[in-house]
Amino acid sequence: MTSQGIPMTDLEAETAEYAGFWIRSWTWLIDSIFFLLLTAPPLVAIYGWEYYDFDIETHGFFAGPADAIISFGVPFFVTIWMWMKYRTSPGKVLFSLKVVKADTGLALTLQQSVIRFFAYFVSFLPLCIGFIWVAIDSKKQGWHDKIAGTVVVRSKQRGTEAVRFPQA
Repeated sequence: MTSQGIPMTDLEAETAEYAGFWIRSWTWLIDSIFFLLLTAPPLVAIYGWEYYDFDIETHGFFAGPADAIISFGVPFFVTIWMWMKYRTSPGKVLFSLKVVKADTGLALTLQQSVIRFFAYFVSFLPLCIGFIWVAIDSKKQGWHDKIAGTVVVRSKQRGTEAVRFPQA
């Protein structure tokens, strides 16, 4: 059975907690750096360093078709794939966070993943209030989580292993 069909075990659910605002902010920053490192080399190879001097008022939102594919398409497909396959993102991997269905703990469906991705724009547009919402919500859901029916969780039992001495 794939990871999509395997729910969180009772033990995982008992030892999980909702991931809060600050840890999720760090994962967002790491994800942003990851995607910058992933997309910048091909963009510079195609458009040169002048790409970063691009004037949106003169040329529109994208510098060309390759820009649209690389700047939007690559992050879209990588993010969707990671959410569905591994229940995480590059930044969330470092902190052992998982993005799961809010009602079952299962991996996201394709539909939920796409909705969650585009719902980021809803969370971003009104002064990032949809992201800040994570800080005050009881389940630590941003607007994008609420729209897609997802939560971000992490293990309560993180850190070093408990000390165990062999019986003498």
